[in-house]
Amino acid sequence: MTDLSATARPEESISPRAIALIAGLSLLAMAVLAPFALFGVLGSIVVPGDATATLNNLIASEGLFRIGIAAFLIVIMLDLVVAWALYALLRAVHPTLAVLTAWLRLAFAAVFASALISLLDVAQLVGGTGGPSVQGVQLQATVMASLASFDNGWIAIALSIFGLHLLGLGYLVARSAMFPMSKVLGALVVISGLGYVIDSFGMILVPDYAWTVGMFAFVGEALLILALLWRAARGFPSRSELVTAGPLPQPAPVA
Repeated sequence: MTDLSATARPEESISPRAIALIAGLSLLAMAVLAPFALFGVLGSIVVPGDATATLNNLIASEGLFRIGIAAFLIVIMLDLVVAWALYALLRAVHPTLAVLTAWLRLAFAAVFASALISLLDVAQLVGGTGGPSVQGVQLQATVMASLASFDNGWIAIALSIFGLHLLGLGYLVARSAMFPMSKVLGALVVISGLGYVIDSFGMILVPDYAWTVGMFAFVGEALLILALLWRAARGFPSRSELVTAGPLPQPAPVA
């Protein structure tokens, strides 16, 4: 006879509670690191429209700026972990959509990493033992262009992909009985996704667009973190209860 345990998928050796804990803690760490890097570091260094003040801040706070880049890089790494964990938890709801949702998060991480190179370029320009490699107006223009490239890459492009990820994730959560008030939680995650998509297209289509909607669409993401940690502590319902839309598909009979 075939030993079914020998052919089990690798993630099935990890309990759903452990996967939920990994996802919840990863998202919680991201919720701390991303605002720190974005508002605590870039927000304190970059002065919109003032290249001189921005450059002076960068030179004076080069170490802090590099810490912010490292924080963003950790966020990207954690995104890879979260993509796997959410897929493992939600694939029973809709396998195809769960795969697509995971790939969208991976694509977001890839685009975000590409945009992050612009910040590293800035650090290399203003840092080093010999001081800035270029000087004066040329240095200011190069720095501001690289900072703008970072904003364009992650807000206009990466966040649109992340918004699509949240749309799919919200649907999966709403169709699942995995969390308390799954339909409400799923709807709030979908709203978060729509906020990011609106901001991305707003930045592309509207000159001098101010990133606003996504700033207030984080409720669904925050509640998802709490729901994952709650499930990690309390456990999950049985497999037959996880999908509310209907029974899980049964394998076709063997002729």
